[in-house]
Amino acid sequence: MPYVLVAEDEDSLATLLQYNLEKEGYRVAVAGDGEEALIRADEEVPDLILLDWMLPKVSGIEVCRRLRQRAETRNLPILMLTARGEETDRVRGLDTGADDYVVKPFSMTELLARIRAVLRRIRPGLADDRLNHGDILVDRVSHRVRRAGQEVHLGPTEFRLLDHLIQHPGRVFSREQLLNAVWGSDVYVEARTVDVHIGRLRKALNGDKLPDPIRTVRSAGYALDLEG
Repeated sequence: MPYVLVAEDEDSLATLLQYNLEKEGYRVAVAGDGEEALIRADEEVPDLILLDWMLPKVSGIEVCRRLRQRAETRNLPILMLTARGEETDRVRGLDTGADDYVVKPFSMTELLARIRAVLRRIRPGLADDRLNHGDILVDRVSHRVRRAGQEVHLGPTEFRLLDHLIQHPGRVFSREQLLNAVWGSDVYVEARTVDVHIGRLRKALNGDKLPDPIRTVRSAGYALDLEG
């Protein structure tokens, strides 16, 4: 599931955003100031950040500027939230590197549509209901998986693991990163649990002696191989 970082210092709005985003199927983290937003983005790069202009400690504009200077977050989709509606402010926000701009107060329906549009434009795989990698097809609406035309039966955890890996083919994820992405940072699960579920996912995907698409990187983690 796509990971959205909400950088918003108004608690009630941050709670409302988190509730609605999670209801739409996003994984959400909240940062109450610009400094925390930068730290969280450094710990785990989000798939999109909702960034308030007027943040304490480090302003939203400065957060945007710093994220654009880092190689890891240079292409991170950024949607600015602000009460500033003047054209010069909108232009400044976009010139700093924001991908879109929503003026408060806004409709939650419109905001969610804007998020989908930004993801569709910048990271199309995250906005798709069907994801392909090699001979693997993941249908995120029906929660069905097919490989080489044959249906693959997965448990819910294995489905979430595959869904996360297929969004970033070739990228190596540590066990801790997979735990946060699939189980959530608020749930205590031992790192070796990842190995167990990767083993189950492999067994289901490799059925009739098909090539193993999951690469184990010693001391680093796992990746869905580009040549899988």
